[in-house]
Amino acid sequence: MISTVHNRSWQGVPVDDGGIVAIIPARGGSQRLPRKNIKNLAGKPLISWTIEAALSSKSVDTIVVSSDDEEILSEAKKYPVEVLRRPDYLATSTATTLDTILHCVTAITSQKITVKQIVLLQPTSPLRTSEDIDQAIELKRESGAFSVISVCQCEHSPLWANVLNESGDMESFIPQNILNCRSQDLPTYYRLNGAIFISDVDKYIKHGGFFMPNSRAYLMATNRSVDIDTEIDFKLCQIILEENG
Repeated sequence: MISTVHNRSWQGVPVDDGGIVAIIPARGGSQRLPRKNIKNLAGKPLISWTIEAALSSKSVDTIVVSSDDEEILSEAKKYPVEVLRRPDYLATSTATTLDTILHCVTAITSQKITVKQIVLLQPTSPLRTSEDIDQAIELKRESGAFSVISVCQCEHSPLWANVLNESGDMESFIPQNILNCRSQDLPTYYRLNGAIFISDVDKYIKHGGFFMPNSRAYLMATNRSVDIDTEIDFKLCQIILEENG
């Protein structure tokens, strides 16, 4: 069931029906950090940071919060967004992002809301800003890409990583040519930061995800790319937000 709030303007930001829909998926359960999506982060629930960033975006037309959890749904209802109760089969740790997004798209189109592009905003990226969202959407528009995915520079080069064998032997852990290289001479690697995924809805359905031909990377600063999965991640975000005021 979808609870619709028709006044979706926020802090004076104009909203039209251009078909750019932000989807914020938030399960109540979490294996590594219990109740993380509703956990208080620098004075407000974790999910609120993402909702407010989406509401402050100049490009997003509709925002949908999808959850199986009553407390999360109640928090989302404090904002001018669409609130969608997730069925039980989408509330497990094995539920796929594809199934969750398809459920959202089906529900909101039944409410006569236009869906041309989807913007997936995971609540575990609270440092992502409305400017990041708008710039990623603009990158997609200017480049003509079918999808855009946010990345950041790797904090540590993956060339310094490897699997360990059963004995824990380190002799061949790193190739000699890499060991002889200064870190500043190694190539720059990038990683997914989980903050922003954008796609034309028809292309997303066709390819079953955001990774497809004609996709582009949106580069974000590493200090805005913390993806909360553990208590350490949460504490790091807390420190950054408190220092930024």
